[in-house]
Amino acid sequence: MKNFLRFCLPVALLFSVVLVKAQSGKKPSVLMNHVAVYVVDLEKSTHFYRDLVGLDTMPEPFHDGKHAWFRVGENCHLHVISGAKEATTHDKNAHICFSVASVDDFLKKLQKENIEFESWPGEKGKYAVRVDGVKQLYLKDPDGYWIEINDAKY
Repeated sequence: MKNFLRFCLPVALLFSVVLVKAQSGKKPSVLMNHVAVYVVDLEKSTHFYRDLVGLDTMPEPFHDGKHAWFRVGENCHLHVISGAKEATTHDKNAHICFSVASVDDFLKKLQKENIEFESWPGEKGKYAVRVDGVKQLYLKDPDGYWIEINDAKY
């Protein structure tokens, strides 16, 4: 009975704390709203993010042919804005990450489209497995922004 209580009491207390926090409905004071990337060719970048990555487009308020907006989470967007004069070099440490159901299925899409990708250490045509078991790969969008694709289940 002591072992049962030793196990059940901490679990019950933890559950109570989680339940109270969930019921409090308190929202974080700061939320991510969007990330913007500045691109040379809006059509090419829209194709990349919509058709290759698989993001859903959403209405954008400008209707000026210079913006494409994508839904990337609850109340979070990716804004692609045209007008850049040229693509620039970016460090892999500064990247946008998207999670997919299957990195292996995503790889097939990349290979079909002849899109280059690499692991974090830079091994071309390979993905890596993080210490927590998440598969990840990196590729560049048409303007050289690094994109991580992984199968994290958060």
